Amino acid sequence: MNLTAPRPSRIKIIIAFASVYLIWGSTYLAIRFAIETLPPFLMAGFRFAIAGAVLYAAARLAGAERPTRLHWASTTVIGGLLIAGGNGAVVWAEQWVPSGLASLLVATVPIWMVLLDWVWRSGRRPTSWVMAGLGMGMAGLALLIGPEGLSGDGRIDPMGAAVLLSGSMAWAVGSLYSLRAPLPGSRILATAMEMLMGGGLMVLAGWLMGEGTGFQLGAVSLRSAVSFVYLIIFGSLVGFTAYIWLLNATTPARASTYAYVNPVVAVFLGWLLAGEPLSMRTVLAAAVIVAAVAVITTDRARRNGT
Repeated sequence: MNLTAPRPSRIKIIIAFASVYLIWGSTYLAIRFAIETLPPFLMAGFRFAIAGAVLYAAARLAGAERPTRLHWASTTVIGGLLIAGGNGAVVWAEQWVPSGLASLLVATVPIWMVLLDWVWRSGRRPTSWVMAGLGMGMAGLALLIGPEGLSGDGRIDPMGAAVLLSGSMAWAVGSLYSLRAPLPGSRILATAMEMLMGGGLMVLAGWLMGEGTGFQLGAVSLRSAVSFVYLIIFGSLVGFTAYIWLLNATTPARASTYAYVNPVVAVFLGWLLAGEPLSMRTVLAAAVIVAAVAVITTDRARRNGT
């Protein structure tokens, strides 16, 4: 063990955090722009398949072990839940749900992880602090997607909200499964395999749903094409690489703070660049949900000693 290994410089850590915060927060708006003239599932599927292939090649060239069949099986399950299920829900729902509101519903992933971990995996009752966070999160959801008489004007599309919450639960299930799944020792290789398999599943879903029928490349707008390239290069390659680097350069708890910064960035960018409505109800719901995620995340970090 090398006890003299230099610690990462402060500026590198700041740049990595800024990348994860800003880039992942901006992907919701980029998805909205991309699916304006690109088929949702095919767009997302090829995005992750291309990024996964690049990361896979980079990891193998860097000396990562050759994955086994068991590794491929595990990453297929994880990629199916996280990418095809979680991200697939986002690209489908953003056809009707504003990108900022979509990010707020996706921000509930830590809430579902706590509930699923309690009921499904360990059976350990959440602390009173976490229970308070769960209550806050549910209150935020009620404010965001509740009855019109309760929440006011601008009610979110109910089907889109249901799909986004289902996708968030799929992401939570995949995240919990990944904690004990047999995976390659290289984080980058494992991530690349998950992208490849999840992206492949979304491409298959897109073709089965007929998204390729009648599609014409010439009909793709410049904004959609630029957004698609942005999602591959920055959303997948730069963002995931920065996050994986942060997991080793700092603590998992600090790296996971993206969960309550990304929605703020997404809501602001949606309002600034896409003219998405920013009502007082949305601002209050965002504050409650982000606070709930922060409470749950910090409590878990304290109990895990991170």
